[in-house]
Amino acid sequence: MAKRNNEYRSLSDALKDFINENKLEKGLEKIDARDAWINLMGNGINNYTTDIQLKGDTLYVSLSSSVLREELSYGKEKIKTMLNEELGREVIQKIILR
Repeated sequence: MAKRNNEYRSLSDALKDFINENKLEKGLEKIDARDAWINLMGNGINNYTTDIQLKGDTLYVSLSSSVLREELSYGKEKIKTMLNEELGREVIQKIILR
């Protein structure tokens, strides 16, 4: 039988508890990281983005343009900082462009 709390809680707190109890943080971080890349990079870069995967604390981004990959490689630290700011926490420690 499920544990029932008789105290009043906000929906936000209830969802956080549910996520923690069911160990869903990593799955949500993967979705959040993908969404953050899409939001921050805009259509120009997203048109060349073929895959985005968060594995552990490393974000793997597959690009169909070697020229764009080279250009983005110069700003990986700034991109990492911007993505973590968008996520509101330090999720990404490393970006691998491939």
